[in-house]
Amino acid sequence: MDIKSNSIRSICVYCGSQPGQNPAYRAAAETLGRAMADNGIDLVYGGGTKGIMGAVAEAVMAGGGKAIGIIPEFLMDKEASRRELGRLSELHVTRDMHERKHMMFERSDAFVTLPGGIGTLEEIIEIMTWAQLGRHAKPMVFANVSGFWDPLNALLEHMSGEGFIHTAHLVRPMVIDRAEDVVPAIMAAAVPADAAGEADVIKRM
Repeated sequence: MDIKSNSIRSICVYCGSQPGQNPAYRAAAETLGRAMADNGIDLVYGGGTKGIMGAVAEAVMAGGGKAIGIIPEFLMDKEASRRELGRLSELHVTRDMHERKHMMFERSDAFVTLPGGIGTLEEIIEIMTWAQLGRHAKPMVFANVSGFWDPLNALLEHMSGEGFIHTAHLVRPMVIDRAEDVVPAIMAAAVPADAAGEADVIKRM
């Protein structure tokens, strides 16, 4: 596949630092990671080497792809080990979560959310909020493995129905059930990025 003509060069993946109860979660992470590597798309993620985070990074690197970890210093020994972090293609250690999230946004052309916990939820909700405020138009995806995100999508529908999400067409990520369909959907949805405009957006965030 010729990826040079596509505006998707990197995807930020939000996901849990734990494996979860369902083996399908790890399998989906591995499938996504392989698909990214096959299409020459870099992984931008939270730097953890455990759970689903570790699975997607391992799959990307095993396929010859690039895994870019961005992690606050205080999490280095909680979600990873310093030795394991040294295996990543790139590692950026930030002062805090705020700096981490801005760097992840800046380095990413799209966002995918695999199953995870409160931190995973908080990260994608913030990206959705920035989209609602007109700060970006990057593709967003809920990888709805085994219906994991169904309760959240029901809540979003409820919020929209009650009149609290006035730009639902900007806010709602694509909901994709099969991990192998995520990368093709993002590449199809991508729009050319305005680099100068995006730099200005980041400054205003």
